[in-house]
Amino acid sequence: MVAVAFLLLTAQDFAGARSCAVCHSEIATTQEQTHHAKALALGKDLRWAFGAGAQAITYVSQVDEDTYLEHGQSWYKKSGGLALTPGHQGPEGVTYKTFAPDANILRCFQCHSTGKPRINAARAIEPAEAGVRCEACHGAGADHAAAPARENIQNPRRLTATQVNDQCGQCHRMPPAKGVATNFENPWNVRHQPVYFSQSACFLKSEGKLSCLNCHNPHEDTKVAAEAQCLACHAKPKHQTVVSNKPCVSCHMPVVNPSPLLGFANHWIGVYRLTGPGANLLRPLKQGTGR
Repeated sequence: MVAVAFLLLTAQDFAGARSCAVCHSEIATTQEQTHHAKALALGKDLRWAFGAGAQAITYVSQVDEDTYLEHGQSWYKKSGGLALTPGHQGPEGVTYKTFAPDANILRCFQCHSTGKPRINAARAIEPAEAGVRCEACHGAGADHAAAPARENIQNPRRLTATQVNDQCGQCHRMPPAKGVATNFENPWNVRHQPVYFSQSACFLKSEGKLSCLNCHNPHEDTKVAAEAQCLACHAKPKHQTVVSNKPCVSCHMPVVNPSPLLGFANHWIGVYRLTGPGANLLRPLKQGTGR
């Protein structure tokens, strides 16, 4: 529904982050420094940089009026240099048709920008606002900027946990629909947080209380101390091994490395066998699928 509603909006429906900053200056100033806000940038060489560089940056450039190239080499923070782009078989890159029926390249720009992208006279994609800014989560805000009211702006805090997960899933991959098979054995899929989070017993049994927003402040890169969230339900966890002072997430949301240069926390919260024979960081030993 969110994607369908977005298609019905026009450029005039969006106000832009500068308009939001008129009343919400502190939040806007903080948010513009986040990885989300820096998710897309145009370089001097006219290559689009996708990603803020927290882990990597992938480059995209226009080849001709109907073709974009996703470069075969991305920059990785861990190595400080270039290496093969995820999903690519060679350094030559992958081309996408701008007006292809699947609209893959347009969706890339849409998720890494805010507002309605447009096609200019040179048939190039022009994001309305580079990066994931205010209206990506709060919805088109022109009406709200003109006459601020609680009723004419979206606030994710008013959504249920499932609705928040679905909203984040618009770009981070939607949770699987009932009956739809998902390959949870593929380590690359761990980067799709809403997919794995939707399987967690913690999420499923929270009765709508545990959402992405409990641990992630959308206006900052810093994370809320997850320990407080865990202890709200697990005040006296029964551990069968010594845990020392390790944070809960280090064991119950283990980092999966689909490649030596990338690592993603597994959002399928559970009890994992971390080492030894049968170690598996993709599926927990104790789980609640809810499917």
